[in-house]
Amino acid sequence: MTQSVPTPTHAVQQRYRDPQPVEPAQWNQVLQVLHEHRSVRRYLSDPVPDATLRLLISAAQSAPTSSNLQVWSVIAVRDPQRKARLAALAGDQAHIVQAPVLLVWTADFARLRQLAEDRSAPLEGADYLESSYVGFIDAALAAQNAVVAAESLGLGTVYIGALRNKPEEVAAELGLPPQVFAVFGLLVGHPDPAEDARVKPRLPQDAVLHRETYDLDAQRVHVAEYETRIAEFYAEQRLSHSWTERVLARLASAAALNGRHRLRESLANHGFRLH
Repeated sequence: MTQSVPTPTHAVQQRYRDPQPVEPAQWNQVLQVLHEHRSVRRYLSDPVPDATLRLLISAAQSAPTSSNLQVWSVIAVRDPQRKARLAALAGDQAHIVQAPVLLVWTADFARLRQLAEDRSAPLEGADYLESSYVGFIDAALAAQNAVVAAESLGLGTVYIGALRNKPEEVAAELGLPPQVFAVFGLLVGHPDPAEDARVKPRLPQDAVLHRETYDLDAQRVHVAEYETRIAEFYAEQRLSHSWTERVLARLASAAALNGRHRLRESLANHGFRLH
């Protein structure tokens, strides 16, 4: 059965669960794909062909990159046993094993280090926190381009931040040299329709869009409004917690970070000096 395409008004409405949706002033297929994004955690066994993977990477490489440094790389993992080992390191998430391909996006300064060493050139600036930021940001921009490209082709995706739970072990599994750090994973595959993955509503724009200067106090009413709206989504997913409870629990302690409180130490262990 062919799934109906939401109208522009409905696409924006489901992103916010706004009881009074407004018709968008403009619309196109790119906006449709962006607004229909949802995390997919159940996949069919159909493979993602290498030709499709190459297309996703060319889309990723079309993203902006600071000063054209291109300080990211990605490792495509298809081997079931390697995916299983990575899944164990990332909290035993079954969809990592199930999806046909796991893309591990890295902040990669090894390539520039090699260029500098080959030419006996200094690269002191790579040791500063700013440069590490650039690597993480470049990887995120590239990966998000790949997400949009994949979803425009009817594929499903979900990010795997839990690869940062045990970064040293992930680096060993993937053979990452010093100055290459696994920032996050991204699963890509054909969504299992039985999952019925739905668009998760976001905070109202008035909670995140500020005009000229930042206004913290004005957010309270909109955040409270969001708590009511997302409760509907959680009820559909048979989840009992509230958004507020969830985010506060997620950041309540170092233990709640599931190993990611060691990020500075892990980066240092892998050659990122962070001056």
